[in-house]
Amino acid sequence: MRGLVVMVVLAVAGCGGGDGDARVRMAERDLADSQERFAEAQAELAAKVDAFCQTSASYVTALDRYGDLINQTAPTVGDVKSAGAELAEPRSEVIGAAEGIRSAREEVAAAEKELAEATAALAAVHGKASPSSAPSASPSVAASPPSAKVNRVKQADAEFAAAQAGVTDQTPLTEASERFNAAAVALEVSWLSLLGETGCVSEDQHRQARDYTLAVQKSLAEAGYYNNEVDGVYGPATVAAVQALQKAHDLPETGTVDKATEAALQSDLKAKGGAAAEEAVTTTAAVQQTLKLTGFWTGPVDGVWTDELTAALKKFQTSLGVKPTGTVDAATIAAVEHRAAQSPQPQPSASK
Repeated sequence: MRGLVVMVVLAVAGCGGGDGDARVRMAERDLADSQERFAEAQAELAAKVDAFCQTSASYVTALDRYGDLINQTAPTVGDVKSAGAELAEPRSEVIGAAEGIRSAREEVAAAEKELAEATAALAAVHGKASPSSAPSASPSVAASPPSAKVNRVKQADAEFAAAQAGVTDQTPLTEASERFNAAAVALEVSWLSLLGETGCVSEDQHRQARDYTLAVQKSLAEAGYYNNEVDGVYGPATVAAVQALQKAHDLPETGTVDKATEAALQSDLKAKGGAAAEEAVTTTAAVQQTLKLTGFWTGPVDGVWTDELTAALKKFQTSLGVKPTGTVDAATIAAVEHRAAQSPQPQPSASK
């Protein structure tokens, strides 16, 4: 009888151990499944962010094209009224891509919570304390863009729509083009800022933006509107300086440099005289001379920037394979230097 009792006790103990092993295996399987779902959710979020970057870039390109309408054509009021109509589809796509990011982030959060619970369950089976923190999504992927940037995009979008709605058949052409260009440039800049915060802008693009801002700040300082450090950061001080310039010239106070604002700044620089005016004229003359030597400019080398010079510069930039901005930016300078380095240098003629 005693032997039978011992066998029963051992059997019961053996069943208990098997049940414990089963619980461990089940908890481990649940944890592995949770880890897989979390990894899949992160991958899906990364794909949604990439899609957002691509569709946003297309939308900004469309904005740039329409915002520069006044520079590329001889527009009518009708052109200005309808110019933004084709933005509806890319705008819808970028909003859809942003919604995709929101949904994907929710999936990552749910998967992260499930993973934390599975980790705690396995620790409990082993009789250990659960970890104080669970794995989290990669900050570069899951971080949300600052709400201030998002709100600025929404505000600029509303202002762009209002600018379009405010253009009627009775609106003077110059005023209609000015309103449209100012609103489009402001919207484009707000989107570029948001894309930068979301991780959609490359290091080269960051560098080009900094070089452009440095040039703007330097010109604003020379014209007497900017008294802060020339640091290449388009922050509140730069925005305020641009708005002061725009206010002085009775332009829409957007804080961004559109065509009318650029013309006003150049006008102020020339009016200042001295080194500032000389530098502006010298720079323009250098552009004219470069374009003349390359066959893209047939006009005078007089240091006067005109719409024809802008068009010639854009054709030159296209031939270089850079974005035809109509301004001498860092990409254009780099392309010119690269071409010069590859071209054979003229040899000095022998003296007679």
